[in-house]
Amino acid sequence: MKNLTSKFAGLELKSPIIAGSCGLTSSVEHIKEMEENGAGAVVLKSIFEEEITHEYDKLLTENGKDSAYHEDLDYFDFKIKQDNINNYITLIKDAKSTVSIPVIASINCVSSHEWTYFAKKIEDAGADALELNIFIAPTDSSKTSEEKEKIYFDIIDEITSKLVIPVIVKMSYFFTDLGGMIKKLSQTKIKGLVLFNRFFSPDIDIDSNKIVPVNIFSSPDELPTSLRWIAIASDTAECDLAASTGIHNGEALIKEILAGADAVQIASAMYQSGINVIKKMNSDLEKYMEAKNYDNLSQFRGLMSYKKISNPALYERMQFMKYFGGQDNT
Repeated sequence: MKNLTSKFAGLELKSPIIAGSCGLTSSVEHIKEMEENGAGAVVLKSIFEEEITHEYDKLLTENGKDSAYHEDLDYFDFKIKQDNINNYITLIKDAKSTVSIPVIASINCVSSHEWTYFAKKIEDAGADALELNIFIAPTDSSKTSEEKEKIYFDIIDEITSKLVIPVIVKMSYFFTDLGGMIKKLSQTKIKGLVLFNRFFSPDIDIDSNKIVPVNIFSSPDELPTSLRWIAIASDTAECDLAASTGIHNGEALIKEILAGADAVQIASAMYQSGINVIKKMNSDLEKYMEAKNYDNLSQFRGLMSYKKISNPALYERMQFMKYFGGQDNT
């Protein structure tokens, strides 16, 4: 039996596979099944900033800011007893009482406004960590790139000042200087970065002239994006790294660890292949380790990172030109 344990963001994982935030992780029954199949941790389905601020704004209207925000948060609990926020707190408590693996709460956020007080309630409910799924739309031309990036740091500063539990940031790759942004984020008080979050993809129905979703689930073809940046960032980032998107099998899991990932997040693979895909991926990982005579993940983690391969330029974009130019790219 090989040792599949790993550490991510200060959390002890029995395997490097984290069940990522999705509809499946809103069910305690499914979360228990994930643990039984070997998941190292689970990220609960995200609650959206809009859901939190909606309730906050309602209380401001009814009771005034001082009553709702500063003086009487117990009233807040009573007032919204039946709504999504209270249900989310209940999900955290129920999951923690059912499974022994780390339970990570998740907030999908776009600002550092009043919703941030809710993070303390997540910690009090027993969550082992908080993942901030942050995305600032690059389409907003009213803000400069510097202003958009600043929002990330404002959110992080606000949240880490309130919490003791580890804070994780799930980020996008929509940055002019992506490598620099990863580095700067890793130097904040967060304990982990997830590369990368995945977004709604629009398509046009030409018969109805309506916008419809497309590529709802990730594809193995999407693996190279996170693989490249895990390999590049793992040598320089000052916090732990997890890979996300395009990880559908044991081979992809192994590749991400070789690139330098401390963990991976999966979601689409569970929808398409069932939750027991976790067990299959862990089994494939064990077989690989047996074949290579590795006893634990640290023996091969990062062996194929940017700085550890003989030709680091292979991770850079110009190599695509060499491929089609017929030049040797080994």
